[in-house]
Amino acid sequence: MSHDDMLSQEEIDALLNGQNSSEQNDSQANSNNRPPLEDALSTMEVDAIGELGNISFGSSATTLSTILNQKVEITTPTVNLVSNQELVDEFPTPHVAVIVDYTTGVEGLNLLIIRNHDAAVIADLMLGGDGTNPNEELGELQLSAVQESMNQMMGTAATSLSSVFNKKIDISPPKTVVMDVKTGEGMDYVPNEDYFVKVSFELKVGNLIHSSIMQMMPLDFAKNYVEQLINQMKNKKLLTNNKSP
Repeated sequence: MSHDDMLSQEEIDALLNGQNSSEQNDSQANSNNRPPLEDALSTMEVDAIGELGNISFGSSATTLSTILNQKVEITTPTVNLVSNQELVDEFPTPHVAVIVDYTTGVEGLNLLIIRNHDAAVIADLMLGGDGTNPNEELGELQLSAVQESMNQMMGTAATSLSSVFNKKIDISPPKTVVMDVKTGEGMDYVPNEDYFVKVSFELKVGNLIHSSIMQMMPLDFAKNYVEQLINQMKNKKLLTNNKSP
């Protein structure tokens, strides 16, 4: 999926009109008093988060396919709100977290989270294996291999986002850790925020992985992130309307 094909006039109109996000909204608050998604983010903001996910991960899938020499598919995302207290339910077993720090254009930290087994498969492929018998221990060598693949993926994503925002978007080199919410391992890297926006993508890597990859960002970061896109779209639409006969 090329980012050059993104954000057509029809897509801009759809986002600004707030269409097609009702299936992604939580209808009720839960027992942790987390507000429903539609109370935390407008329909337009939810759609914009999904569109940014399509752009960044669509281009990243091509990069990951090249470096793993496998067909990679990353599907359209779903957007949910998660409270800090719910993290232990969202991630009941250890996962691998990739810490991504946006340093230019958009500032803030968010996490990419994948299951340990999926990280082990990616690491095995990066290290010359065929991915069918990965080392599940995820030692320093395996985590370093995963980190390199995510570094290349996110570099591609940043380039795509730069085109969308019409300004330079940069990230610092990602850091990869094992995150175990129950024991606290790796949780030093998780921002101490009340609420996170979780963007979930279905991830397929050849016949080896059919799972999910998740992007977790603090709610305030997510709102600032999409506000810039929405303003960019409004300006583009205004310019387009002004050029109309």
